[in-house]
Amino acid sequence: MDLATLLGAPPAVFVGLTLILIGGAAVLTGRAIGGNWKPAWQVVAAGIGLAIIDRFLIFALFEGTLLSLWGFVLHYALFVALGLVAWRIARVSKFVRQYPWRYQRTSLLSYEETARG
Repeated sequence: MDLATLLGAPPAVFVGLTLILIGGAAVLTGRAIGGNWKPAWQVVAAGIGLAIIDRFLIFALFEGTLLSLWGFVLHYALFVALGLVAWRIARVSKFVRQYPWRYQRTSLLSYEETARG
């Protein structure tokens, strides 16, 4: 199995279109959903649409395989992972910023309740 088959697209297309363009859209989607107090499953659902768009653009612009199951699953998992990390960062930022008397940031992805008293 060659790299293009493994990635579901030629390597340059994977980096340019999938990682940078659609991956950036996944990050922005996760930030928007997390910043509006929406649940994480909405990021997972949005990942399906992003993976479909990615597969179509690879097919239409770069003559890739439209119905590549391995490519779809790999790209979907990548978009969901990027989106969920962005969702968590946005959610933690929202908690810490909106309730500073109650929560403090412990890392980029976590917070804790402040000591009362």
